[in-house]
Amino acid sequence: MKAILNVIWLVLCGFWLFLGYMAAGLLLCVTILGIPFGLAAFRIGLYALWPFGQTVVDRRDAGAASCVGNVLWLVLAGWWLALGHVVTGIALCVTVIGIPLGIANFKLIPVSLLPLGKEIVPSDRPFAAR
Repeated sequence: MKAILNVIWLVLCGFWLFLGYMAAGLLLCVTILGIPFGLAAFRIGLYALWPFGQTVVDRRDAGAASCVGNVLWLVLAGWWLALGHVVTGIALCVTVIGIPLGIANFKLIPVSLLPLGKEIVPSDRPFAAR
């Protein structure tokens, strides 16, 4: 079932989200200070490409730098991304077929708000990364 949902997701919106996050990641990696944010955008983009069967967990080794980076991300880009995922998720939930896709969009909100200090792992082993 996860594979079917991932293919539908990929065709309808996952590919475009992936391209957007990859483009943002490339732009962010132009400067040295933007590299951590660019890597976070790459991570979110790969998660947005194939979200079913994966989950986001907090990293234990994330420190104060990731907290400061998350505040900067939240102010500059995170709230826009989260708002886009909320609107898209609501629009997808209008149809019965789109409900799982809308839920997947809602699943992207926390990592798009605060991406630093997070790790994406398979959902059948959420504690393997800790």
